[in-house]
Amino acid sequence: MKSALKSGLLALAAVALPAVASAHPAVGEAAGFSHGFAHPLSGLDHVLAMVMVGVLAFQLGGRALWLLPATFIMVMAIGGALGVAGVNVPFVEIGIAFSVIVLGTVVALNVRAPLAAALGMVGFFAIFHGHAHGAEMPEDAAGAAYAAGFMIATALLHVAGLSLGYVISRAGERQGVFVTRAAGGIATVAGVGILAGLI
Repeated sequence: MKSALKSGLLALAAVALPAVASAHPAVGEAAGFSHGFAHPLSGLDHVLAMVMVGVLAFQLGGRALWLLPATFIMVMAIGGALGVAGVNVPFVEIGIAFSVIVLGTVVALNVRAPLAAALGMVGFFAIFHGHAHGAEMPEDAAGAAYAAGFMIATALLHVAGLSLGYVISRAGERQGVFVTRAAGGIATVAGVGILAGLI
């Protein structure tokens, strides 16, 4: 159990350290990248949704381990392009809050959805997250560098979710199921709080 806890803390540190490093001011391409990298890490809604995608991918296993995160990142990039271009996507903030609620619930209930359904769900929510990233890009940021930043940060959060799933599974089958469901439940409650404007 101690080694599992250590692994979890290392995974969190791996995600947190680049975020701290990106807080330093930068110019040009570096500014675009640092702003893009910091954006997904700056909101609890984004962090929870990305981590839940990783945990869900771990729960489903097999090809889902890489297909879910890859699909999210690719569709998120399309949503980001829509945001940068000023194309309106309705209910973005509500969609982001619902992504936390739905993904948390699916993880909490350990829903064994078919891969195609899981990919569709993840891709649907990715549009909202990507649009928010793109629409909030600073005017002076380099677009490609900004996009690379938020895509890499998102990938790292997915890896954190995968790592969390692995660490939890090492705690033992019975405890692992309980902790995973508890984590999903906490994310769901947080999503409801975000949707209600309480968080």
